[in-house]
Amino acid sequence: MRRRDTLLFPLAAGLPFEAQAAEDDANSARIYAVGDGIPFTPSEYSRLLTTLTAEGKVEEDTYSRGGVVEKLEQRLAKILGKEFAVWLPTGTLANQLAVRLLCGGTKHRAVVQADSHLYRDCGDCMQTLSAINVVPLGAGRPAFSIEELETASNEAQLGRVSTPIGAIQIETPVRRHNGQQFPFEQMRRVASWARDRNIGLHLDGARLFIESAYTGRAVTEYTALFDTVYVSMWKYFNAASGAILAGPAALLADLYQTRRMFGGGLPHSWPLAAVALHTLEGFETRFRKAVETSELVLKQLAANPNFEIRRFPGGTNVFQLKTVNVNSPVYQLRLETAGISAARPVNEWLTMQVNETWNRLPPSAIYERFVTALG
Repeated sequence: MRRRDTLLFPLAAGLPFEAQAAEDDANSARIYAVGDGIPFTPSEYSRLLTTLTAEGKVEEDTYSRGGVVEKLEQRLAKILGKEFAVWLPTGTLANQLAVRLLCGGTKHRAVVQADSHLYRDCGDCMQTLSAINVVPLGAGRPAFSIEELETASNEAQLGRVSTPIGAIQIETPVRRHNGQQFPFEQMRRVASWARDRNIGLHLDGARLFIESAYTGRAVTEYTALFDTVYVSMWKYFNAASGAILAGPAALLADLYQTRRMFGGGLPHSWPLAAVALHTLEGFETRFRKAVETSELVLKQLAANPNFEIRRFPGGTNVFQLKTVNVNSPVYQLRLETAGISAARPVNEWLTMQVNETWNRLPPSAIYERFVTALG
């Protein structure tokens, strides 16, 4: 079993509570250069819930309505600059229902990036469950062009049977492109093009707050371009699962009924929403600090001849690292011992991510761990 598996699923590994609590405390200064959030163990998650409920901050929901779920919905609607927000159990469902609503039951084509989550990771859910055909554009790139969009639109309307586009979804940053962004000015042009043609716009902003930290652009600058926006509650707000879909009240107010029809009306979502709401407060400030810390560390690593650093054009919190004189699998194991957890290397490169755990130590101390692992 990989060490990360043990960290995430310690109870399955048979660790007693006291031993797990001791390991949690021992890892409180560990830097997890993998994942977008903090990898809570079950015992850490349970202790956080115990603290939040003891403080009287958690009110129960009923089938994902009311209580702390509603508080989270209202808070994120305000932050995202939207009129209304709805809790959903997964981002897969959030994206699907948004595109379904924007197509309005009368249009049956939607444009997405060829490497988007909706196209590559959801098992043709739009076609199977909502009778909407997904048109993928920009293969091999994080973004598609206006020219590609024009071609797709013409082909949809000028065939023997007119099947006009009802919605456009943009994902940014793009997970399958190492967190690269859909360029903002290009996004603005796509939005303008769609508005002129009365085509709905949905933003898969699962990692939108991460992109905002890197660009310095407020999340509302992004969301203002779109009718609806989805934000993940687990990727970096540390809930065990969950998503928020925000947009106009006229469009989303009755979505809880469709949510239940799709099996998403969980009887109790408060353990998920409570952690997300707790993490949300102050997150933007904390994540910007983590970015600043990581940039200082990367600057030091780039100046050290023992390391090679690779950044991605228009990237966010993903970078790659290679050591010059140490075998990468060996270096990964040494990093683990030094207090930095990383994913397995591919072709000698370690792919690493910045998250809130980079706030646990000063930049100099994190850099020293990278150097110590050289041996």
